[in-house]
Amino acid sequence: MTVVPADRLMTLICDGCGETVTGAGCTLPDAEVVWTLVFENDWVGSPFASGPHHCPRCSVPAATDDGGLGVDYLDEVGGDDPAAREVDPVDPLRRALAETVVLDDRELVDLTEVEVIDPTGLGLLVRAHRDARQHGRRLCLVAPSRFVLTVLHTMRLDGVFPVFDSRTRALSGSAEPVAADPH
Repeated sequence: MTVVPADRLMTLICDGCGETVTGAGCTLPDAEVVWTLVFENDWVGSPFASGPHHCPRCSVPAATDDGGLGVDYLDEVGGDDPAAREVDPVDPLRRALAETVVLDDRELVDLTEVEVIDPTGLGLLVRAHRDARQHGRRLCLVAPSRFVLTVLHTMRLDGVFPVFDSRTRALSGSAEPVAADPH
């Protein structure tokens, strides 16, 4: 485990060099979701407590040895240029919402490419849900990541969005959503 919870604090431990950072652990009421602590401190890695996590000093080496983010990540965000590494986590969600498929009384949002969601992204989903309701439809999430499901569960929004585990299941007219289990 790379995050150690204690009372209302969490200690994030770098899997590369062992450096630690401690911050408030009460941002989300789920001890497993640590993305706010990771991103607030410019670390990289998993949004979950189980890691891996890397401090800013170890971030690039961790990505290049494929033990962290993977070589594809550096290529995708601009190689070794620190300015190019700034990626808006909302971009994949915006693309997914722009490609929403309307099928009868459902709007299907394919979240296959959405690994994490932040408060801005959550706001976009809620707004899209309201817009769909105004048109007499349900906004359905297709293949959301474990992290997205965990955030929805933590924020008590998991019952708001019907969830399909695959695009095939969502596109079949008779398919019912599956129960989402964030764990």
